[in-house]
Amino acid sequence: MSDRFRVVIVGGGVAGMAIATRLGNSLGRSGKLDITLVDKGFSHVWKPMLHCFAAGTARNENDRITFISHAAAHGFRFCYGEIAGIDRAAKRLKLAPLEEEDHEVLLDERYLDYDVLIFAIGSRANDFGTPGVVENCIFLDNIVEANNFNERFRHAVIQAYGRGSPLDIAIVGGGATGVQLAAELHKALDIGSLYNFTPVTPEMRVTLLEAGPRILPAFPENVSAAAQKQLEALKIKVLTSTMVSGADEHGFMLKDGTRVDAQFRVWAAGVKAPDVTRQMDGLECGRGGQFLVRPNLQTTLDDSIFAVGDCAFISDSPLAPTAQVARQQAHHLARYLPGFIFNKKPVSTFKFRNRGAIVALGDYNGWGAFADGKTFGGGFMHGLSARLGHMALYRQHQFELYGPFRGMIACFTDWLDGFVRPPVRMD
Repeated sequence: MSDRFRVVIVGGGVAGMAIATRLGNSLGRSGKLDITLVDKGFSHVWKPMLHCFAAGTARNENDRITFISHAAAHGFRFCYGEIAGIDRAAKRLKLAPLEEEDHEVLLDERYLDYDVLIFAIGSRANDFGTPGVVENCIFLDNIVEANNFNERFRHAVIQAYGRGSPLDIAIVGGGATGVQLAAELHKALDIGSLYNFTPVTPEMRVTLLEAGPRILPAFPENVSAAAQKQLEALKIKVLTSTMVSGADEHGFMLKDGTRVDAQFRVWAAGVKAPDVTRQMDGLECGRGGQFLVRPNLQTTLDDSIFAVGDCAFISDSPLAPTAQVARQQAHHLARYLPGFIFNKKPVSTFKFRNRGAIVALGDYNGWGAFADGKTFGGGFMHGLSARLGHMALYRQHQFELYGPFRGMIACFTDWLDGFVRPPVRMD
């Protein structure tokens, strides 16, 4: 039993890994803190890259960071498991039983004691209770779902080549995930045509459905219009102001009574916290299931529990659920938490600094928007700057976690890998 102050971080996404790494480097290695990261997976990936893993245009074996090895190198411990509840009075976290696919129990319920608990469990797409969506649609909220999509996509492409039949894909949600996935799937097929099995590349018909009046609503209107024009140039059908009323095994039913049939049905609309947030011993949650937190990221009912990233909601100043927000909140908490732990100093108010946003449509085009509304990108050469900027954000994330030396090795390994493997996953 450790007599050190115990910090437990639930969730190994952008925010959770940043906090664990920074606290581990500064206070975990020296033995001043007992830091544990809990996650239901074994590796970390940068969530804004999930559409690339789903399309197979990124080899996630190189882009994963294994929790166990990273924890050993940065002064914290890793615990594999899925949170099932907490006892706030006892300051104890409960982990769900671990089962195999045949429901054989490998591990019974387990418990972790904490002095400070940090939730960084991210978010999921929100089906809004739409009938048939959960049963008949694919979600892309984590690496497991992205890999499952990629396996099914590769098999469907092989069938389309062999049968000479088209491949129909419908994506609900015109935000960055849905828009980038649509473009990335076309990129995958374009690259795959270089390794074709027959003389004719099969037709892939992609339909993007957005309930709002335009795609990419978080970007200025000129970017939305340019992105839609680029998608349509790729023969992607874009339907805006289109409400989905249901889904079945053949496609989507629309509110106006029409249908969009598709072999692949992807749901990338809306944002909500994982359902487990409502089982956290009475902690206040917002309508989307996010923990209600004060401006300093403490939960409203418990000073020893914090929440960051997509699973946190600041009522006074709501923020978009983006990796940029999660990263800044993680850095803020890692900076001020030691003073709270050792000197009883209150954690300062978090202030978000908007650095703008970038959207990249595969190798076809890209745009960026600054906080003041100014935009850049568009066209092949101008779009190249936005696409390189998107990749630079990913490399920045790698360098923050790995450090300069290992970050350079990771970049070199990815570059070298491009010479020995196809640029799209074929197996």
